[in-house]
Order: sequence, then C-alpha cells, then structure tokens
Amino acid sequence: MNPIQGIFSVSDDADFRRKALEIFRFQYDRNPVYKRFCDLTDRPPQSVKRIEDIPFLPVEFFKYFPVVSAPPPYDAVFESSGTTGMQRSRHYVKDLQIYRQSYATVFEMFYGPPSDWVILALLPSYLERNNSSLIHMMRDLVSRARPGSGFYLYNYDALYRRLQQSMDSGEKILLFGVSFALWDFAERYRPRLSNTVVMETGGMKGRKREPVREELHALLKEYFGISSVHSEYGMTELLSQAYSYGEGLFSSPPWMRVLIRDTEDPFDFTGPGKTGGINIIDLANVYSCSFLATRDLGKMHSDGRFEILGRFDNSDIRGCNLLLLE
Repeated sequence: MNPIQGIFSVSDDADFRRKALEIFRFQYDRNPVYKRFCDLTDRPPQSVKRIEDIPFLPVEFFKYFPVVSAPPPYDAVFESSGTTGMQRSRHYVKDLQIYRQSYATVFEMFYGPPSDWVILALLPSYLERNNSSLIHMMRDLVSRARPGSGFYLYNYDALYRRLQQSMDSGEKILLFGVSFALWDFAERYRPRLSNTVVMETGGMKGRKREPVREELHALLKEYFGISSVHSEYGMTELLSQAYSYGEGLFSSPPWMRVLIRDTEDPFDFTGPGKTGGINIIDLANVYSCSFLATRDLGKMHSDGRFEILGRFDNSDIRGCNLLLLE
C-alpha cells in the first residue's frame, strides 16, 4: 500500500471515506500511540466500518508523545507557540513535500496562484520562532508571490509604506497577520485599504484581551475601511488549512473534513446548527495521525461550512484521556 497515493485527488464523499478508512488501518498498524488509544477506547479496525466509528485522538497527545506513523528520519519537527515553560505540541513531519503540496494546492484553490498577489505577512510572534509550520508555509508562498512581498516583525512604518505603494500601483494585496498584530497596526494607522484582502490567523498571545471573532472583525473592518475579513484555520498538528472569505465561515479542501462531536459523548456527532467539539480528518497527516479531536468548539452549517465559536477549558481533556497512556 502507498498511503500517500490519492490523497490530493479525492473526488467525492465515497472516495474520501474509502481513503480515510484505508489511512486509519495504516496508522493503527504503524502508530504505537494511536494504536494504544484505539485499543483502550475499544475501537480496533475490525469494529470500524464508517469514518464516524474512527477514534479521534485529542490534539494534546502531541504535547506528551511522539505521534508518528513512520520511523525516523524526519524532514522537520514543527512546534506550537506558547508562553515560557508551557508544554508545546511537536509534529514530526516525515515528508515535507506532502505539507508543501497541501498548503500550495489549497491556497491556489481558494485564492489562485501566489504569483497573482503581493503577500505582506505580519507575524511577529511566529517570526520569533524557527520551527513554526505557519512560517514555513508563508515563507514559501511569499517566495512565489509578486515583487515587494515580504515579512514584517514590528516595523509597522515599513508595512504602511509598502501597502500604500502596492495600492497605488493597483496590485492585488494579501495582508496576512496574527490577530493582535493586525489590531495594533490597524488601530495605529487606520489606512483606508483598496484591492486588499485582510486575513487573520487568530491568536492574541497574551498581548491584548481576547476578543470574539465578530468583535475583532468589526474593528478591522472599521479601521481598514473594508467590507470583510478573511481567516485561516490551521494548527501545528495539521498539515492542511481551512479558509474563510468572511463572517467566520470556513471551508476545507477535499482531503480535509470537519465533524462536530457531542460535548458529552466524544463518540457521538451532532447535526448542522448544533454546537460541539471540532474533530478533524486531515488525510495529509498520513505519517502522523489523520484523526484529531481539537479543543475548539464550533458548529456545522447546512452548506458544509463550519464556524469556530470558542474553546474548551484547558483542563477538560488532559485528565480524562492522557491517563489512558500513562
């Protein structure tokens, strides 16, 4: 079996389900941490007939165990952000080319080729680290973008000048930033943007109080003079991303799927319009774990888009699930 084959050519629901079950069996056989979790939740392969039967590994396991479905060497080890002393998630990436194909394909699917854009990345908290999956992705996209694209740390004056130059020349601009930095920049300069997509990737990192997404987007729309704010949804433990064109409604690529689990029963799923925990199937995670239960709360809409509503309390999952492997 070649587990990579067919991941990025998933064509319909039946194809996705077939590939997901195939990868589940592959990871059960080769990922010791995931196998033990499946066994202790009484979900071995012979009892899994549908993707809804698959056990979803809490993302916290990436903080405490090597979640790997392939032996070393690894092309990269991505690490999550966090405050000093905080336990960070580590994602061992066997083949970086899978990650590159995933983010490049999904970006072009939603926004067209990077070469159509001037990409201005305002990611100070991420640039201060060397092992961020987001920085790896954005460096590659920026390298493929139009001249004048680049990264900005706290040099807001230079970013303001570049924005003005690109707007004056009529170029398509993608201003991509972490929430607190976009808020700081918008509040300080209040530039009236044209031919610009503003995209936030979440995270205040303790720099400001944490607003709800609707409040943040309202502020950015007011300060920038724009009608919508786009969003990117990703995490260290995933090799794929979902994007929103506005209103906080996310769509995912064909090889990534979101399911909403019941908040009281992790093996039951809710229907559209009901709030629950977000489970993600990311087929690109073939050499780690493709079936993850996140700490995010959300709901599915009838058109297949999903919404992020908040997070579980940090203590909800660790005591319950990590004890299984201790």
